Amino acid sequence: MNVQKMKILFVQADRDAGRYKISSKFFIPSLTLEQLIASTPEKYEIKIVNEWYEKVDFEEDCHVVAISSFTKDAYRAYELAKEFKMRGKKVVLGGYHPTALPQEAKRYADAVVIGEAEESWPQLLRDLERDKLKPFYFKKARKIPPAKRIRHPFFSALQATRGCPYKCEFCQLTGFKDNIHRKRPIPEIVSEIKSIKNKIFWFHDASLTIDPKYTKHLLKEIIRNKIKKKWIAFGNLAVLSKDIELIRLAKKAGCIAWMVGLETISQKTIDTEIKKGGNKIEKVPKTIEKIEKEGMEIWASFIFGFDNDTPDIFDKTLEKLNEWGIKVAEFNVLTPFPKTPIFKKFVRENRIFSFNWSKYDLNNVVFTPKKMEEKELENGIRKLNRKFLSLDKIIKRTLLANHKIFTLLANLSLRKINKCN
Repeated sequence: MNVQKMKILFVQADRDAGRYKISSKFFIPSLTLEQLIASTPEKYEIKIVNEWYEKVDFEEDCHVVAISSFTKDAYRAYELAKEFKMRGKKVVLGGYHPTALPQEAKRYADAVVIGEAEESWPQLLRDLERDKLKPFYFKKARKIPPAKRIRHPFFSALQATRGCPYKCEFCQLTGFKDNIHRKRPIPEIVSEIKSIKNKIFWFHDASLTIDPKYTKHLLKEIIRNKIKKKWIAFGNLAVLSKDIELIRLAKKAGCIAWMVGLETISQKTIDTEIKKGGNKIEKVPKTIEKIEKEGMEIWASFIFGFDNDTPDIFDKTLEKLNEWGIKVAEFNVLTPFPKTPIFKKFVRENRIFSFNWSKYDLNNVVFTPKKMEEKELENGIRKLNRKFLSLDKIIKRTLLANHKIFTLLANLSLRKINKCN
């Protein structure tokens, strides 16, 4: 590409672009574009547009457009790609969905980045300059650079580790061949945390409890460096249930909440379908008690639609939530994302009735459940959301929380996402 200085436009595609529901993006910020920018040589001129809260200008002065998308946003990414290609721009697609279905994505782009981009993206740019662009780029990152933060609308985010060994059949990571757990050097992470301008950030690791020894070392370094920022992380309940040292170090290092995938209240489903080793329902109340006693919150995530789920699972779940005193919880539809083991299983069983990717958002049913009707699954989750996220219940839980502002905003955000008004 014969240009004096290549101009690159990075876009985070969003299915709901134009309907800027900022609250729905409030708590878990994207890290994708910030990691991509960190891997872009400084000689290029760059601009970011995140459709979560910004508009795309199709007349943008740029030479190449790099678009990242989740599965629910795939059609929007393809729409953006077509518009920019019509204007003579080179278009590169990447992210979860293009990684899962690169051949589909290639129909709309000049090139597709598969999986991690830290090393393949700079190579793509070199090839583009030489007019030798390849259709696909894939290379597992040996080193995960610190993110280069351009703007901080809400919270910030970083990764200490990448990859996950748990192999949950419904998780998109399980379907990717570069999903190997790797850990960054701890001094590098501490330095990155210090550079974050936000007072609160997320650890974007699949789980910060995969390697407790490493995590404890990291937490001790955060404490030793007297870093006063607050943070939230994903964690595994089985690990937290038996490691009080980890819980206490986390609190001292600034943790205000753990997001845990409880997934279901059914031990049978955990053992036979989810196969999430170590998750024991009987340990949930004591673990919650330990974490709350140390001054942190639990944000619990549940999935409905497993083969063992019957229509009474929703009321039973609400009973357990009240019994356990969980302050924040989200309820998702089992979604067979492309390339995951659950997707392959449902395809074999001819149970997927919709391949409309815009419906793959954890809220719509796209497959035939075994022990309930499609509408029973959708309506059951809606009813559960309305009950759990009613304003009076939110206020009562907030008053009992250790971190009242966090608890209130998290619940109100979930209430808005799920249209409980």
